[in-house]
Amino acid sequence: MRVENGADRIVDYSKLFKGKKIGLITAPTGLTADLVSTIQIFKENFHLAALFSPEHGVRGNLAAGAEVETYQDPLTGVPVYSMYRKDSKRMTPEMLDEVDLVVYDIQDVGVRYYTFIYSMLYALEDCAQAGKPFVVLDRINPLDGVTVEGNVLKPGYESFIGNFPLCVRYGLTPGEVAGMVNDRMGWNADLHVVPCKGWERSQLFPETGRIWIHPSLNIPRFETALLYGGTCLFEGTNLSEGRGTTFPFEMIGAPFIEPERLADEMNGLDLPGVKFRPVYFTPTTSKFQGELCGGVQLYVTDLRAFHAVETGVTLMYTIKRNYPEFSYLPPIRVNSRPFIDLLCGDRLYREGTMDLPELLESFREESRIFSLEKKKYHLY
Repeated sequence: MRVENGADRIVDYSKLFKGKKIGLITAPTGLTADLVSTIQIFKENFHLAALFSPEHGVRGNLAAGAEVETYQDPLTGVPVYSMYRKDSKRMTPEMLDEVDLVVYDIQDVGVRYYTFIYSMLYALEDCAQAGKPFVVLDRINPLDGVTVEGNVLKPGYESFIGNFPLCVRYGLTPGEVAGMVNDRMGWNADLHVVPCKGWERSQLFPETGRIWIHPSLNIPRFETALLYGGTCLFEGTNLSEGRGTTFPFEMIGAPFIEPERLADEMNGLDLPGVKFRPVYFTPTTSKFQGELCGGVQLYVTDLRAFHAVETGVTLMYTIKRNYPEFSYLPPIRVNSRPFIDLLCGDRLYREGTMDLPELLESFREESRIFSLEKKKYHLY
């Protein structure tokens, strides 16, 4: 059976959109299975009054972290309002005055650090406060809708890379996350979900038969998304997470790392579903730009057995133990938490009060509890 996302079913749910001034939050992944943009569908069939731009822009032409200003979309003539401004990542009352309802259509990667899900949740809360309906064109979770990994974000560690107590790998679709947060936060938003069709919760992305469209420039492949839950942790350290190479989030290293030594030690741990290859690389951007780094490249050998979070944490702790040059990065802004704390959703990594087996076991217990709690919000 063909697996369809909500974007493939817009016509089936046209009663939600007819006669309404529509505001669409989208990105380059806002496509049907036939690679038709939802921007085009809404422009041709309904009244598309505004586009709302998250990080990277609605057409994907902006770099990670680049601020987005209001502009006119050259292909449709529709105004594009920024949801990634220097002073705010919220929808303003003036933006919402332009539309009757807001539609969200962006492919998620199923990992807590990924910012698009928070653009959705901020917009959902803003629409609730403004009394505007909010529609999620649901999309499959590429990492399946069953597997849960990592710890739950703790109060006081909220940020744009984690703003709700989700596990790192949470096993929910965007529509399910919206339903969960709307319920638990008591927003009472007028939330509608255009559901997926033909998707089984146990399916990983390669099993769906769909074309992989990279959700952002540094997640070019499904394997990258699978690794991301563990290797993104290195963004909070002085090691390169592979940005500025052809394998972002698949290679980890620094000028002080001895590749063969690290690869031998990691392979000796016999972690499930992954192998490590010694590599040298020179990033063209980001950390260690233009410097030769030693490190390891991660290869997923068993998609089902692989545990991204446990692998990433084990790699980080192994490097920390063997290389005194390792460090966590300081806070980006004055009076803010170190980035590693925001990624962790806690201070556990930086404080190091638990040894590795104890830490991973605590994560497994938090994952188990979250996995039970989330079932209330399953749509599939």
